[in-house]
Amino acid sequence: MNSDGKMRLGAFFNPTGHHVASWRHARAQADAGINFQHYVEIARTAERAKFDMVFFADNVCVREANMEALSRSAQYIANFEPLTLLSALAPMTSHIGLVATASTSYNEPFHVARKFASIDHISGGRAGWNLVTSGQEAEAKNFGREKHYAHGERYERAREFAEIVTGLWDSWDDDAFVRNKETGQFFHPEKLHPLNHKGENFSVRGPLNVPRTPQGRPVIVQAGGSEDMIKVAAEFAEVIFCAPLSLDNAKTFYAELKGRVASYGRDPDQVKIMPGLSCIIGRTAAEAEEQAAHLQSLIHPMVAREILSMVMGYADLSRYALDDPMPLDLPQSNMSQSTFRFVMDMARKENLTIKETALRVAGARGKAVVKGSPTQIADQMEEWFRGAGCDGFNLMPPFLPGGLDDFVELVLPELRRRGLFRTEYEGRTLREHLGLVRPPSRYAVPVVKAAAKPASERSRASG
Repeated sequence: MNSDGKMRLGAFFNPTGHHVASWRHARAQADAGINFQHYVEIARTAERAKFDMVFFADNVCVREANMEALSRSAQYIANFEPLTLLSALAPMTSHIGLVATASTSYNEPFHVARKFASIDHISGGRAGWNLVTSGQEAEAKNFGREKHYAHGERYERAREFAEIVTGLWDSWDDDAFVRNKETGQFFHPEKLHPLNHKGENFSVRGPLNVPRTPQGRPVIVQAGGSEDMIKVAAEFAEVIFCAPLSLDNAKTFYAELKGRVASYGRDPDQVKIMPGLSCIIGRTAAEAEEQAAHLQSLIHPMVAREILSMVMGYADLSRYALDDPMPLDLPQSNMSQSTFRFVMDMARKENLTIKETALRVAGARGKAVVKGSPTQIADQMEEWFRGAGCDGFNLMPPFLPGGLDDFVELVLPELRRRGLFRTEYEGRTLREHLGLVRPPSRYAVPVVKAAAKPASERSRASG
């Protein structure tokens, strides 16, 4: 739990909403992926509610699926490139953090460092980079590769990528630029630092051609739960988006990751762990159940099966009937290994059919879903927060904008009544919202304070 006793809240904006059939909901914006005004409105709603940040995921392909199923889907099909979107949203907002995904698999470190540093300047210190590896085979084919990187290889590349990006962000000292018109000096040459990195995957000389940013560097966010991801997160991440589906799992993940962070000599309090949470909210529990049932009724079975296939590493499920038992001998996926294990364990324990498993996976998208009245949802959030399961949540409204409106109108007042969430921003930057320190440059010379004189010497000097 954070030292100030307050939750951190992010809003994950899958354009039409988290639920796979969200685009069909009456309170969703069907063309959200390319509707800039929609993004402005939901970002401003989150800012009025004093959320820490908004977050945009991304992939660099149209996901592959059976075309009939794909044609009935809206998510990750056609939407804005997220860094372009962040740049456009920056002047439309004033306080809320702006976080987006840039994959280490199909980008170059210099590009990522430059773009996020630019957004941090444009926004006045509100940028965050979601450091991920790409997960889909289809992405490789858009970048001159026939095969996607193997899971371990992706994270070896990601670790070196993060090392380079953080190094490039320190290319300039904070006070490098004097811009003195009288003397003609624009910057101090000794305050510029080439990186000169040569590694297994990259060779980057530097320096970055963007000054050090208002936050020192953008906040590094990471999502996932595999062992390879945890290693990279413990070394570099400042916010972790994760997907534990029970309080016991959340507590285990929280304790393990905070311990890993400490093993790198980092302060565990300077890493915020925020599980994904999708809330289906009714004014009563019965109303929430009705809303949940309605959302599930909007899922086409073929869409559900294709999403299950993708989650399971594009396993061929078409040879089974929908009412057949979920096959438990599928090979290990090269996609998210933690999600693969969760789905297999769930199907095994509950003896689910393919259709039942598919509807569960498609509806929840591998994240925690809570249903209930505002009090019931606040109860669950408080239990996780006070029970050492998280530092806050990355909220994933099931449909947008309506699901976000419901949370802000109904749940947030209850959290505030309990003293669990802020009523006003305490600062202007994303780091200030999250309670993260501004990191010093790796080239900064430590300030050594002079030792205080003994009292006897001070008295003689004053005499």
